[in-house]
Amino acid sequence: MRKSTLRKGTVAALLTGSVLLLSAVPALAEPGSSGSSGSLGSMGSISSGSAVLPIPSPAGLVALAAATTQTGKPYQWGGNGPNSWDCSGLTQWAFRQAGVWIPRTSQEQANAGQAVPLWALAIGDIITFYPGATHVGIYAGGGMVFNAYGTGVPTGLTPLADLPINNIRRF
Repeated sequence: MRKSTLRKGTVAALLTGSVLLLSAVPALAEPGSSGSSGSLGSMGSISSGSAVLPIPSPAGLVALAAATTQTGKPYQWGGNGPNSWDCSGLTQWAFRQAGVWIPRTSQEQANAGQAVPLWALAIGDIITFYPGATHVGIYAGGGMVFNAYGTGVPTGLTPLADLPINNIRRF
């Protein structure tokens, strides 16, 4: 097996929960040293320059997969399934399938979980829309949101560009 080494200025990644934090670390092993087997060992603390990266949460991926099983079902205000859904009923149910309890309404969902900046949006994140967070969906990637959109529109994908983002949350 080939030995690997980290040099000065190398960026080491630490996965903490569902958020990837990056921090520049000093050399753990210099070229030619007799040491590293690739393990990062004890890293100490994360620097103040840490950043959230667009790494999907496992729960978000499971929730998106669950939500897609509801494709084509009708929208109904207050709908909790299984035959029809409203936007927040669908997201709550989908995350429950992933073992995560989230609040019932889109406004409550807008304040739960971890805040995520737009540049770190990842598949499985919940996005609330419009002032007042009156709509919610799950980011499906490729600029698409999976959601129960409204009367006459079956549950499915909507272009993210068609919806004004209020905020993004990760669970």
